[in-house]
Amino acid sequence: MTDTIVAEIDEPIYTSRIIKASALIADTRLLLSEWNLEKPVEENLARVQRQNIFGKASRRRVEDKLRIFRQRYFDDPEIGQTLVKLFQENAPSQWLDPLLYFFSAQNDRTLRDLVIEAIYPRQLSGYRDLQTDFLKRTIRQWISEGKTTTDWSEATVTRVARNAQATLRDFGVLQGKANKYIAPIYLPTPAFALIAHWLQGKLHSGNMVLHSEDWQLFFLPVDGVERFFIEAHQEHLLSYYAAGSVIRLEFSQETLPDYAQFLLERYQS
Repeated sequence: MTDTIVAEIDEPIYTSRIIKASALIADTRLLLSEWNLEKPVEENLARVQRQNIFGKASRRRVEDKLRIFRQRYFDDPEIGQTLVKLFQENAPSQWLDPLLYFFSAQNDRTLRDLVIEAIYPRQLSGYRDLQTDFLKRTIRQWISEGKTTTDWSEATVTRVARNAQATLRDFGVLQGKANKYIAPIYLPTPAFALIAHWLQGKLHSGNMVLHSEDWQLFFLPVDGVERFFIEAHQEHLLSYYAAGSVIRLEFSQETLPDYAQFLLERYQS
């Protein structure tokens, strides 16, 4: 996978962490609302745990949640700062939710690759239904290839598949309760631009950003990504230049939090 940002990891690469780590959107919003950007990550996490802002959750569950939040959003300080800034400065929820989904998927290879390797091809083939057994087949293939942390039992395979479905439903990738269906994902142009900025910082190549398979998390083929870039360019959110295979991307701000501030000011003015 040459166009992915997920860190290269010696096999096995797939874990069952999704069993404990659902979308947690409401709790994430609560955490972002309580975050103090003037304080370091450790101090914020310690205060949140001490104050038990998550209500009746047990101490063990609070520790699990905070570990998940740190891994998803705060191991890279710029991601956490950007999300806090967007939430506390009242960015539309339509901006924030796709970012929570994208960075959660970046942190969990199992969730990410279930979308890219199983759900996206199914969507391309014109199917909308997504049964648990369909995802289980992909997971069993990973097990047979030695790509999971252990030789998962059938019960673990089922739990991983079902929790992935529930998480993707909460993020808006799927719809339905008992029966799940692939949903059209709404990706606002500012959220697209923020993801593009992050990808550019990792890949340092406009062509690689354009062709990154991570856009498939939003069911976007390359021509769909290019349409987004053209729209963002026309809205003066970024500069996009294409000449054959040469793609140049330019952003007005160097860091992701500063770019988020630029977008907020543009849309709130």
